[in-house]
Amino acid sequence: MDLKLITEKQKKEYNKLVTHIMQSWEWGEFRKSLGTPLLRYGLYQNGNLTRVFQLTLHKIPLTSSFVAYLPKGPFPDEELAQALTKIAQEHHCAFVKLEPDINKFEIPASPTQRGERNSKFEIGKQFKISPKPLFTKYNFILDLTQSEAEILSKMHPKTRYNIKVAQKHGVTVEERVDDAAFAIYLKLYFETTKRQGYFGHTPHYHQTVWQTLTKVGLARLLIASYQNIPLNAWMLFNFKDTLYYPYGGSFTDYKNVMAPVLTAWEAIKVGKKMGLKKLDLWGALGPKADPHHPWYGFHSFKEKLGGELVENLGTYDLVLNPLLYQAFINIDKFTKLKVLLLKLLRK
Repeated sequence: MDLKLITEKQKKEYNKLVTHIMQSWEWGEFRKSLGTPLLRYGLYQNGNLTRVFQLTLHKIPLTSSFVAYLPKGPFPDEELAQALTKIAQEHHCAFVKLEPDINKFEIPASPTQRGERNSKFEIGKQFKISPKPLFTKYNFILDLTQSEAEILSKMHPKTRYNIKVAQKHGVTVEERVDDAAFAIYLKLYFETTKRQGYFGHTPHYHQTVWQTLTKVGLARLLIASYQNIPLNAWMLFNFKDTLYYPYGGSFTDYKNVMAPVLTAWEAIKVGKKMGLKKLDLWGALGPKADPHHPWYGFHSFKEKLGGELVENLGTYDLVLNPLLYQAFINIDKFTKLKVLLLKLLRK
């Protein structure tokens, strides 16, 4: 293994090797523009660049140490463990948190191929399952290579019905990339976080990701309106063959016109029009989701769109400073400090 920093000249080669928008070069530029320290690395075998990844560094208050965060990156094998250990030591990291972009069921069940040990699909022994995930382990992925008729046939009957209800009420959905649309989106997003009582990114975060990704054609908005009143907004990202739905918001007025359902259907059609293969719905609860869970409404809405519930590997921590790591974990007992932790890693 040969670990090297990735340079600006390697941007195209870098993007060819990553699989998720959060590992894209453009996402890294967005994170850097927020003032977050970001590092890009490549792993070489026999002089050939085989894997790349980027991670962010987050200062732990009242210490000289950092947390490194590697979202949606490569498989956490022994080679990656060695690379991350070296990086963490060089940058004074107490631990590295990583959430691989790996579908659990696409990994061979056996660690052997053709009678030989295959370390590519063995999780490095240095990694431990994290008690503090940031991303959900589960997600819904909708296959956009199907025809519109096939996609509709796999939706929940009530969802298909509500699409027609919205259309009959004259709800319109516009695809937009202008500043006025972003202002609408931001208002609806924070209306929703306030109503649902969950932690969301700051307006500056949304403004920066929007400005960074729209410049390179990787972001757009869908605004659903009824009688010229904006009721629902989705921010969509696109990277390689995938359309992502990470953020959205809505008003509770005029619930009967079913604006969110029509927004989802239009997002599917946008993805197909762009020639993309998948719609990634950014997260879900697991199988047999608890109806009393605070996220159940989001989960149920996505589930009824007819996508496949996939399970990823989950969240892992690579610990270099056990004492500081344990102290960091223990703050979960204190609500205010728990919020601080989330803010720290999501900056």
